[in-house]
Amino acid sequence: MTLSLHPSVGVARLGNSKDQICLSPDAIGGLPYDADNNGNLIGPINEFKDATGLIKRQGQPFKIYQDNGEELTLDTPNVASIEWTVHLANKKAAWYQYSELQGNLLYGPDNSYAIQNIAFRNPHAENRQSLIVDPGPRSISGKQQAISFSKADAPTGYPIQYPPETVTYGVAVTTLGDLLTDNQGRLVVLGGFGNAGGNEPLTSYGGSSTWHDDISDGPVYCTVTFNDGTPDINLSAWVIIGSPDFAPEIVNISNLSDTMLDVGVRNFNLVPEMCNNGVWNDCYMANYQRDILPIIQKISRYQWVANVQPMMAFTSNIFDFSDPSDSNKVNRQNYLAYFRQNDAQPPVPPNLPQEQLFKENGSDIFPMMPLNSGSNSVSNINIMKFMALDETQLFLMGQWANGCFVNDPNYTSYPVNSADAASVGNCVGLPMCPGIEVTWNLQNPVIYSAPYVIEQYQGESWYSQNGLTPSRDECEGGGCEPGDLTKRMACPWQADFFQCTVQYINFTDPSINKIKTPKGSVPLPPTYYSYWWPPQSPWDVLVGEFSAKGQAATHVPAGQQMNYARGINSFVQMVEYWYALGFIRDKNVTTKGMYPFIVETERNNELFTYKDVPVGQISANDEDNETTIPVFFIESCKHKVAAKNEKGALLMRHLEEKAFKAIDIHPDGLGLPRSGTRNRR
Repeated sequence: MTLSLHPSVGVARLGNSKDQICLSPDAIGGLPYDADNNGNLIGPINEFKDATGLIKRQGQPFKIYQDNGEELTLDTPNVASIEWTVHLANKKAAWYQYSELQGNLLYGPDNSYAIQNIAFRNPHAENRQSLIVDPGPRSISGKQQAISFSKADAPTGYPIQYPPETVTYGVAVTTLGDLLTDNQGRLVVLGGFGNAGGNEPLTSYGGSSTWHDDISDGPVYCTVTFNDGTPDINLSAWVIIGSPDFAPEIVNISNLSDTMLDVGVRNFNLVPEMCNNGVWNDCYMANYQRDILPIIQKISRYQWVANVQPMMAFTSNIFDFSDPSDSNKVNRQNYLAYFRQNDAQPPVPPNLPQEQLFKENGSDIFPMMPLNSGSNSVSNINIMKFMALDETQLFLMGQWANGCFVNDPNYTSYPVNSADAASVGNCVGLPMCPGIEVTWNLQNPVIYSAPYVIEQYQGESWYSQNGLTPSRDECEGGGCEPGDLTKRMACPWQADFFQCTVQYINFTDPSINKIKTPKGSVPLPPTYYSYWWPPQSPWDVLVGEFSAKGQAATHVPAGQQMNYARGINSFVQMVEYWYALGFIRDKNVTTKGMYPFIVETERNNELFTYKDVPVGQISANDEDNETTIPVFFIESCKHKVAAKNEKGALLMRHLEEKAFKAIDIHPDGLGLPRSGTRNRR
């Protein structure tokens, strides 16, 4: 008997609701599912938040399949038991400071952290293993069972590591989540509650000493035993705990499934008829429905979370994109000519397509696609200013442009399980600076044992004896430990989520991103206003309050485009109020995406107040008072929030119970945002 476990890399997401959860989508761009407290699926999600306005944790179900495609559960004849073991960890505090692309070994061994002299987070800690949040593994079996990753459920004899239970700022991290089994014995992995805390003031969006958060990742193990004496079958997978997906129906143009497919195609002969031992087949026939249309569809939805007007031309059917005829070839090739190619790794001047903003034709200019920042528009080392699609995406678009494609809706899928693609397909794949859920280590084939399969470094018996290693780089080979996929991400994650939205990018000098000024490092002028990953971190959204009561709370009419994070005015505030953000969702779903109307919903307006500021108050010219500027900010008088409505009272009760300790800012200040501006219009 052959069994398989899917998804091979699951993705659960943080939330702070005490008693309500949902389940991860089973399709790229799909919505989560509501679930009961045992992880049993109820149906399509209705609300992302509970009655208090707290976000439901999103659990990742894991399922076992037989070789005939049927699912195996505890209700399957001859199955005696299914035991699950999951080992989550958070290594952020023990890892190096995030330094854009420095440390990325795809740029060669001379780009290692050590050779690049990258400092550790918490550089003065003597016992670096103690910086890891390592609760040890948790095992669960049977139906409708539960176990947590708190100290109370720690396995006997394991060298557990937890952060301090008392912190000066924020909220201490005491658990990384929970495991559930549903009514058929399936595993559901739940992450943490969005807690973050430390003992020193915040100094940077990327990471501050003494701080921990409850992001994590790690292996999932499964042992199936049988009644008839059939030998036990052992399976494994991986799970990532990410931040909430606030716009789940909008997908990144190059998502993490695209990244894993690209790694598989170029390094594992996943599709040998396309790419064999790293050599592309120029005669390979792409399929418009499978390979090209999804890119166009992803581009089309960016407009709901960002002002990307130039991108919309590439979704407007200015010609028949699906027509493979020679007479249409010029149109297809002109279309592709607006997509920049990849830089080499490391880049080889003067061929630096990702440092080029415009396609030029005489005096005509047009920004090249995709209209996103690249993986390093921030520092002056390993510069990658603007995004390009991954190599497999660009190859397939090239085949399409040259007429080597068919338009067949009944296509053969690539040899990737649909559940594997769906789980990671809702994560950021590009750019990676650092990203949202994970970063550029997922581009390195060394960390995989097979396409979409993370190679594991050691087994649980070894970890039980030795614990986890704080400074080993999985990109040197040998596999991954718990916590390795997320250790490069910002700590706390909320700070980076606030900062990584837009970027001012110099577009005239390929060798410089920023220059030093008395105010700090700023982007070299002239610059272009670019976005990072708006599907994951929205920026420009349509307000979706359609009742008089709702509009009185949000102070904005329905349909007006506003800044998504309005009212949260620093990354320090984001650490406390991240759950106040709204969810962006399609309110016209019955058209199956043909006529989307994607708006902001479920924003906790009770936490904010609003003021129309006359321009004359700034200019000292009374004539300017005929124009006002809308200003949103956190309501500091808690009794005013509680008095607004029942939800406001519940939110205040939550804040009291949470006992969040106000965060101080370092005396030297936070410096300029990495974007180069504090303007969040």
